[in-house]
Amino acid sequence: MKDEKTLINFKKPLEFKWLLCYNVGMKRIIDCAMKREKCDLVVKNARIFNVFTGEIETGELAVANGRIVSIGTGYEGKEIYDAKGQVAIPGLIDSHIHVESSMLSPEAFAALSVPRGTTAIVADPHEIVNVCGVAGAEYVKEAFTRLRAGEVNPLEVFLQLPSCVPATPFETSGAVIDGKETEKELSRELFFGLGEMMNFPAVLAGDEDVLRKIEAAHRYGKPVDGHAPGVFGDAFNAYRCAGVLTDHESLSAVECREKVSRGMYVQIRCGSSVNNIADAKNAVDGYNFRRYILCSDDKNAKDLATRGHLDDALRRLVASGLPAKYALAMATINVAECYRIADMGALAPRYFADIVLVDDLTNFKVSAVFKRGVLVAENGKPCFAAEKRYLPETVKSTVRVQAVAADDFKINCHGGKLRAMEVQPYGLYTGEAFVDAPNGEFTVKGTEYSKLAVVERHKATGNIGLGLVKGYGFKGGAIGISVAHDSHNLVILGDDDGAMARVVKLLEEAGGGMALVSEAEEDIFPLDIAGLMSSASVEEVIRRTGEIAEKARGMGVKECYEPFMTLVFLSLAVIPKLKLLDTGLFDLVKYSFVPLEEV
Repeated sequence: MKDEKTLINFKKPLEFKWLLCYNVGMKRIIDCAMKREKCDLVVKNARIFNVFTGEIETGELAVANGRIVSIGTGYEGKEIYDAKGQVAIPGLIDSHIHVESSMLSPEAFAALSVPRGTTAIVADPHEIVNVCGVAGAEYVKEAFTRLRAGEVNPLEVFLQLPSCVPATPFETSGAVIDGKETEKELSRELFFGLGEMMNFPAVLAGDEDVLRKIEAAHRYGKPVDGHAPGVFGDAFNAYRCAGVLTDHESLSAVECREKVSRGMYVQIRCGSSVNNIADAKNAVDGYNFRRYILCSDDKNAKDLATRGHLDDALRRLVASGLPAKYALAMATINVAECYRIADMGALAPRYFADIVLVDDLTNFKVSAVFKRGVLVAENGKPCFAAEKRYLPETVKSTVRVQAVAADDFKINCHGGKLRAMEVQPYGLYTGEAFVDAPNGEFTVKGTEYSKLAVVERHKATGNIGLGLVKGYGFKGGAIGISVAHDSHNLVILGDDDGAMARVVKLLEEAGGGMALVSEAEEDIFPLDIAGLMSSASVEEVIRRTGEIAEKARGMGVKECYEPFMTLVFLSLAVIPKLKLLDTGLFDLVKYSFVPLEEV
């Protein structure tokens, strides 16, 4: 038998001199793990999902200093929470989202997403930065930071610096962030990484300014998000050589698998406008599932309130046949490891106590959410105040246009053929059609065409891009919105030039929003935050956006198009094929402007 003096009593702390340099927080969590000290929180009677093994174990989650100290039994806590047999999963992490697309303030967004189990987001404020510059990103971060549940921030935000401001050099945006400015901004703690590099043609062409942005991110050890739809083979290898880490724009399961095979993390997207959930079943398997991560990209207020956030994605993935353990890894540990976010994404000792309790791994109905061991949501309601809005002057009054008249929307022809955009039903991609043009003014009344206009709204340049859309169905006036990816000029659709001019005026007076003009009425829902988001309540945003969309639907918009939200993407010059900018029609396949009329 060993000498008793040589045995270590693990119930008493060791007293070596070098331990005088210990981390106080570390000592306490070790003491709590060893049951020498009472924990801050103990979640009892939980079925605990292990992201490392895919197994569920029964026990207690002991928490101290905001971290999990142990999974076991017999722990004492200052607070006890009875999970009543619910499944404990790690807090969900959205790997890529534009909060602005919800049209909600950051506070309202958090009030909806946290009760659904979201405890962290990788946010790319691409939209508001294109309107307000870096001040827009500072606003988003500050608004989220001000939210508090006790001493804890209920929703952790990892903020990306948008890489494409503007998205392309061919349109007018509210700000320009070049390579030199990117280097400066990425040196700040404000930015976690570089947002989606949408200008993949410039990367492939070796554009010096674009590569300077990517190199700056690498220099500061910050991740670079990607955007490369339909990029295969040598072109994709070249894109990957730039050190781009992720992609959320894959068009098929085959594309997903190729990108994973080249070392990229592929994002499975479950958004309001677009999702590739169906691809996951054929793309993800038992070997490669650790290279897939979940994102929502764009999620509107109604979907957040009714369908949910990442919990919605988990339900859909499992319903599609994907094992729940794969899906959960994609929303938790995979995201943390992809972005090298320390101590997040798992329920294990030393990991932050971001804990979500759900009924099962099929429905994912959330009953409670803890952030750093603090209860931040319960039974679908936030445990923090989100009613007060932070609204600095930098994000107000951002619509500046030259006065427009009905004649500005006339299309005069010379007897050739006019190009028209054909919008893919339920999608973002646009084809190209041609219609015979008269020698004189082209009118759309009585035809299957609508006029489309993009009016510059940042610098009052007077730029108006004019085009046609085939088959939208709208008749009897005009509709318009100040959200128009990615430079967010005003996009107006109609069959009456006077009504189109009136919509511009309404949007200018409101500081941005959604507007409709018909023979019977005018309606405007203001988006007072940069012309992108509303400071109104969640309920008001959902109600008013729904009302004005239904009015537009009543004017003939086909079911396969979202009356306003489809318009939002018709100026997005990084998605094929034909798009309308304030400077004219742009063909992404040709990567050049094309005339409205071919004579």
